[in-house]
Amino acid sequence: GQSYEIRMLDNRKLGELPEINGKLVKSIFRVVFHDRRLQYTEHQQLEGWRWNRPGDRILDIDIPMSVGIIDPRANPTQLNTVEFLWDPTKRTSVFIQVHCISTEFTLRKHGGEKGVPFRVQIDTFKENESGEYTEHLHSASCQIKVFKPKGADRKQKTDREKMEKRTPHEKEKYQPSYETTILTEVS
Repeated sequence: GQSYEIRMLDNRKLGELPEINGKLVKSIFRVVFHDRRLQYTEHQQLEGWRWNRPGDRILDIDIPMSVGIIDPRANPTQLNTVEFLWDPTKRTSVFIQVHCISTEFTLRKHGGEKGVPFRVQIDTFKENESGEYTEHLHSASCQIKVFKPKGADRKQKTDREKMEKRTPHEKEKYQPSYETTILTEVS
């Protein structure tokens, strides 16, 4: 339910894709499973979640906080997807809310559930001659884990403690934490 900002940036090189100048593009946001094992059963997992949480959505846009988004939509049958149009030449920030937590998809053991990693994926499309947004331009994603506030604090604390115990050589294998995350391009 916490709102997180994703800034939409036009990362074209000079003169690249001139056909989208002055035009809107469509971006589709999805929350999907990061683990390949869960990707195979994603449909069943999401149906199970829908059954346990009738009327709820996995992903929403916080419209009052978002800037520069046009015609935001959430398809009622796709609980993990939202979409909107935006102008690459204007400042655009979309605030998303994820309404499920990572431990809802793990087997219940006795306490200390690990929680599955999710992936936020953004696919962007331009208009074709028929006015439909079907021509793929770009995809990017990043891994996320969603916890309840107290669980998140506890997880960060234990992660910090684990890092402090590692040798400087072991610490080099991990990337440092940043204020912002740059999404990784998906080929």
